[in-house]
Amino acid sequence: METCKLPEKFIERMKNELPEDEREAFFAVYERSGFEKGLLINALKISADEFEKITNLTLDGAVPWNENARYVKNEKVGGDPYHAAGLYYMQEPSAASVAPKAEAKNGERVLDLCAAPGGKTASLAAGMQGGGVLVCNEPVKSRAQILLSNIERLGVKNTVVLNAYPEEICDFFAEYFDKIVTDAPCSGEGMFRKNAEEARREWSEENVEMCAARQAKILDCAAKMLAGGGRLVYSTCTFSREEDEEQTRAFLGRHAEFKLISEEKILPHKARGEGHYCAVFEKVSGGRRDLPVQKSNISRQTQGLFDEFCLKTFGEKKKYCLYENGGAVYALPAGCFAWQGLKILRCGVKLGEIAKNRFEPAHAFALSLRRGEAKNTISLDYDDERVRKYLRGEEIAADGFENVSGWCVVCVNGFPIGWGKASNGAVKNHLPHGLRLFGLKE
Repeated sequence: METCKLPEKFIERMKNELPEDEREAFFAVYERSGFEKGLLINALKISADEFEKITNLTLDGAVPWNENARYVKNEKVGGDPYHAAGLYYMQEPSAASVAPKAEAKNGERVLDLCAAPGGKTASLAAGMQGGGVLVCNEPVKSRAQILLSNIERLGVKNTVVLNAYPEEICDFFAEYFDKIVTDAPCSGEGMFRKNAEEARREWSEENVEMCAARQAKILDCAAKMLAGGGRLVYSTCTFSREEDEEQTRAFLGRHAEFKLISEEKILPHKARGEGHYCAVFEKVSGGRRDLPVQKSNISRQTQGLFDEFCLKTFGEKKKYCLYENGGAVYALPAGCFAWQGLKILRCGVKLGEIAKNRFEPAHAFALSLRRGEAKNTISLDYDDERVRKYLRGEEIAADGFENVSGWCVVCVNGFPIGWGKASNGAVKNHLPHGLRLFGLKE
């Protein structure tokens, strides 16, 4: 049977595990080219209905397990201004099934334990709608930086981004979180179509065993950090029973304080998506522990400079819990815990820096703003050539915005994409160099 060079031992195992009447359909999936593509609409910035009306992407139907996810036919979206504005996140459709099962709500404490590159964090944040504290953790530094970049683009304001292994934080956060999502590192069998060569090259029976052992340790850490009455969502993108069903049974055997709420496996011959497994647990006993709350440390001078900037940009002062570190100013999530001793990359939103006795805004600040929040704006139509020029890092003309001066938010159809500085009929570009799309055509 031609199976696109699937590992022989994987083929043998799946033949034994699948019902006889499903084997042909399962392996036939791997004889077809391509895979299902999807995106997650960022409900922090736009509704799914409105996004469908304004997007230039070719959407291909709703993803059944997430109200904000859609199938999409386009593959490269890097030049789309709506992507730069953080209106959506490209996400494999099956992966969109996980975060909704946490049922994260405004005001809760939520942990995305293995968070990079950020799709599940985005979905959790949408459920929380800016309220509560959302901790997203990624042990690998390079992946944690990608996570941080995506969180900033999507405008998630109530996050604390950590770069630590679960065992390094489980004592600190003992019985603290109301919800935990653990999308654990796995053998990646469900990605044989999407990441074909890499996933198949790295697969082995030994790697499956190693992943299962690591997942057990991660789950034990998650169990410790969950408060009594809380919900734990465990997921993988693999078919291996050792990492999926058997992992769930072993976890329940070690933790009598948990019960299984639901268990689901997405198979590519039965659904429009890659392989994914998800189990949902409830912690039926245990307490809920509070942590000291981080206090603002802002100086009067910095507060005054920030207020002056806000009056010019927004027409009012902003009531943030401000925190200053090394000249940088951050807006902390309400009720954020004191994080001293943790490997933290970012807490809340970086608003800007104090330089030469003035406040200079950060790109993350612009992307955290909602449509219409800023008053001093350059809002361009999607098809205006100045949008592409701005994304390339070029200076743009201020035609039609003669009343705008100084720091201003550059927007596409009202959605912020970055900062500019208007003067003498032109807007100087302040888009960070690393985000400029140099190959973008007019």
